[in-house]
Amino acid sequence: MATGMQCIGVLTGGGDCPGLNAVIRAVAKSAIGNYHLDIVGIEDGFLGLIENRMRPLHWNDVSSILTRGGTILGTSNKSDPQHFGVRNLAGELEYRDMTQTVLDNIRQAGLDALICIGGDGTMTAAANLIKHGVNCIGVPKTIDNDIVGCDITFGFDTAVTTAAEALDKIHSTAASHHRAMLVEVMGRNAGWLALHAGVATGADIILIPEIPYSVAKICDAVLARRRKGRKFSIICVSEGAKEIGGSVTIQRRVEGSPEPIRLGGVSLKLSQQIEDATGIETRATVLGHVQRGGTPTPFDRVLATQYGHHAVELLMNGDTGKIVVMQGGVITDEPITSVANKQRLVPVDHPLMLAARAVGTMGLLPWDIDIGLDDKPASVVASATI
Repeated sequence: MATGMQCIGVLTGGGDCPGLNAVIRAVAKSAIGNYHLDIVGIEDGFLGLIENRMRPLHWNDVSSILTRGGTILGTSNKSDPQHFGVRNLAGELEYRDMTQTVLDNIRQAGLDALICIGGDGTMTAAANLIKHGVNCIGVPKTIDNDIVGCDITFGFDTAVTTAAEALDKIHSTAASHHRAMLVEVMGRNAGWLALHAGVATGADIILIPEIPYSVAKICDAVLARRRKGRKFSIICVSEGAKEIGGSVTIQRRVEGSPEPIRLGGVSLKLSQQIEDATGIETRATVLGHVQRGGTPTPFDRVLATQYGHHAVELLMNGDTGKIVVMQGGVITDEPITSVANKQRLVPVDHPLMLAARAVGTMGLLPWDIDIGLDDKPASVVASATI
C-alpha cells in the first residue's frame, strides 16, 4: 500500500450526468472510512483548480446524495487549463495556459492526488497534469458511452432509460395520428445512446453518426410501412447523424469552450424533408438536456459506487495515472493516456447492430450506401437485407 497519501481532491468535469454524486460519495466514504484520509471537493471542475475554489468534504457532507442527480461540487465544460479563455482589457477573448496556476494551487492545498470524474475532455486535461507529476485517477462519466476501453460509463443507463420513456410515449401519439415521428437524442459523434434507446423501444428506423443516412431510403421505408398497413413510423436519430455527403447539424457555437460546436436540430430538418417527400404528417421532438437530469437508475448508482471505490483503491496501492473502466463485466483500469482525446464509436458490425437489423430496424445500412454486399464481412452480409 502506498505511503504518504493523506489528502485527496475530487472534481467533476464536463457535462453533468446522473451518478456523479454517487461517485463522490463512494470516493469520500471509502477514503475516510477505510484510510482516514482528508477529502477536498474541487468546485466546478478544473475551473476550481484554476481559481483555487475548494472545500473539505466530510462523511456527513456526502451522506444522502446517492440518489441525487447532478453534482454537489458543480461542473464546467469551458475550463481546459491548457486552453483557458480570458477576456483582455479590450473585451476580446484570449487563451492562456493555466497549468502552472493549477499546479501551484494543488501544492498550496496539500493535495497528494486528484480523482477526476469526467469524459474524454476531462481525461485529456488529467493526462496533462500527469505529465507534470500530479497523481491522478480518472473515473469515466458520460451519457454518450464513448470512453475508449470502457464497455459502459455511469450515466449512460439513466440516459437510455429517459430516452426510451420518451420514445414509448411518442409511440402512442404517432399511432393515433398516423404520423412519422422523430425523437432526437444526444451522443455527439457516437451513436450508442440512439442505438440502445431505439432498440429498446422498437424504433422502426435508427440513425447514428457512424452511418450517414439517405433521405430517399428513409422516405421509402416510411412509405413501405404504410403500404403494409403500418400507418406510423418511429425514427430515433442521434444528434450527430448526417446525410450522405453532408455534414452534422450545428445548433450553435459556444465561444471559449474546448468543444465550441453544439450539435442539435437534425431531426427538425429531416422531419420537414420526410413530410415534403411523402406527404405524411411528420413531427420531431428534441430531448436535449432532459437526458442529463434526474435520479440515476439503480444500475448507474451501483456502477458509480464501484467506480468510486476502485479509484480510491488504485490510489492507495500506488497505481496512479489510471482510469477506472469496466471490461467484460469486470471493474479494472487502463492508463489515462490511452483514452485521452479519443472517442469510442459504434462498430458497423457490433452485435447489437446486427440484432437490430435482424428484427427489421432500418437505417443501420452502411452496405446500402457506398459499397456492395461482396465487400462486407460474412457476419454483416447475413443481416444485410431490407
